[in-house]
Amino acid sequence: MTDADFSSNPDLRQRAIALYDAFTHAAQSGQRDRRAFMRELSLLVGSATAAQALLAGIGANSAAAAILPADDKRIKAQSIDWPAANGRKLTGYTARPAGPVVKRPAVMVIHENRGLNDHIRDITRRIALAGYLAVAPDFLSVAGGTPTDEDKARDMIGKLDLAATVADAVATVHWLGHIAQSTGKVGAVGFCWGGAMVNRVAIGAGDMLRAGVAYYGPTPDPTRAASVKAAMLLHYAGLDDRVNAGAPAWISALKAAKVDVQAFTYPGVNHAFNNDTSADRYNKGAADLSWERTLGFFEAKLGG
Repeated sequence: MTDADFSSNPDLRQRAIALYDAFTHAAQSGQRDRRAFMRELSLLVGSATAAQALLAGIGANSAAAAILPADDKRIKAQSIDWPAANGRKLTGYTARPAGPVVKRPAVMVIHENRGLNDHIRDITRRIALAGYLAVAPDFLSVAGGTPTDEDKARDMIGKLDLAATVADAVATVHWLGHIAQSTGKVGAVGFCWGGAMVNRVAIGAGDMLRAGVAYYGPTPDPTRAASVKAAMLLHYAGLDDRVNAGAPAWISALKAAKVDVQAFTYPGVNHAFNNDTSADRYNKGAADLSWERTLGFFEAKLGG
């Protein structure tokens, strides 16, 4: 096969996305071999040049324009740090509506497995614009912070102590619930790795977390569902077989535990459909609808 018009060959494009998904979500960094991935992608599409062209659309583009620019006058945003679990400290990014400091519901924004980057900062500002005190932790703070190299960030994410990371996230929920700018009502939203973290934080935070929104997040052990006290909103991508495999058992367990849970699957879209920096996986229709549902959910469960 020679260089292809990928837009007119959806099967080829989907097979390439599946390869990329497997590469970027390998359980351990030792299983993540970029050279092997590029060889396999080149064989699939016919040449290294075609592989690079396709990858440019599938992967996230750090130079993509933000939906809500960092200098938007409606928002006050800055870097911040706060106490985490067991004497650790997290750094991150916070945003709130411009103007007088008043008490607001707080929302923790949890990044993908690429760490805290400009896309997640953009989402944090969008949450703030909806009327919330938004905080996006860099969970790689404990390892020196998110690097610019996404493959390195993924490797670092894979090496985190999961229990300690969840404890840091739960500590962040407690911190957000008690700072002067907060009403005490705390929610969380996360994407991919961050979606999985929202599920785990809901287990660990108890009733300190009022609302959790997980975008295409791998699910925890369903037997832990009874520990969830937050209302939950779960977004799934119709083509995301890897994540969707665990979704029915988790949703059923939450319902059995009398958790207030809503789950939506968006047909025909891929994992990361909300990430507007990834041209070939972003789906505006699904992203807009899920965002409308997310903000409506936070309004109902946290107030605005």
